[in-house]
Amino acid sequence: MDRLGLHKQILSKKSMLCVGLDTDMKKIPAGITMYDFNRAIIDATARYAVAYKPNLAFYEAEGAEGWKALERTVEYIRLNYPEIFIIADAKRGDIGNTAKMYAKALFENLDFDAVTLAPYMGSDSVKPFLEYKGKWAIVLAVTSNASASEFQYLDCGDGPLYHKVVKEMMKISTPDNMMFVTGATHVAELAEVRRIAPDNFLLVPGIGAQGGSMEDVIRYGSNGKGGLLINASRSILYAGNRINDFEYAASEAAKGMVEGMKIA
Repeated sequence: MDRLGLHKQILSKKSMLCVGLDTDMKKIPAGITMYDFNRAIIDATARYAVAYKPNLAFYEAEGAEGWKALERTVEYIRLNYPEIFIIADAKRGDIGNTAKMYAKALFENLDFDAVTLAPYMGSDSVKPFLEYKGKWAIVLAVTSNASASEFQYLDCGDGPLYHKVVKEMMKISTPDNMMFVTGATHVAELAEVRRIAPDNFLLVPGIGAQGGSMEDVIRYGSNGKGGLLINASRSILYAGNRINDFEYAASEAAKGMVEGMKIA
């Protein structure tokens, strides 16, 4: 999916919502499979979501059955909601043939639209993902975890390290194949990333359970064309925990989040 397709979907649904499918078998209602839970959540939220973001760790932790659930989840979205963008939250970060194999696995075998990447090993770890037309690399810029300051804010002489990351990634990409992850709980840094990358989409986690402000994210992160995918995971997935109400609760949580975006 290209940038125009994403913008059209945002305007059509009046939404920038990305639902994170961090499906934890310990938290979903008893008696339901991982895939069936995902399918129910997707059906309940598809009218509000412009993107889904399965976190691969939750599927890998369940072994072969988890991986199969992931495959079926992507297939289900493609078949029933082909307009929706699908992100592999994989945070891959390796070089050479290894990066090429990761790209093949996630773009060819699983047909994701985008994959999150850790850029610590440099541009060589990102370039293989940019070779796929219509696919996106989503590079970690500023994350919300407590120890992020150990590296991300280190002074590089002409600014902090996360500035360097964004600038270097922009040299090898375009706004049509590169996004940046910027946490919702760091609005000053969000504004800085938007200043450096005015045309790129930003994937913003941290709304909902992590306490980020929707108003601040849109104020400091929007570029006038939307330009944001605002992620929520636990606050939607586990809004209800009973077998007979979790779908309705998820739908209402997604609806409330979209209403908070106030997109005209």
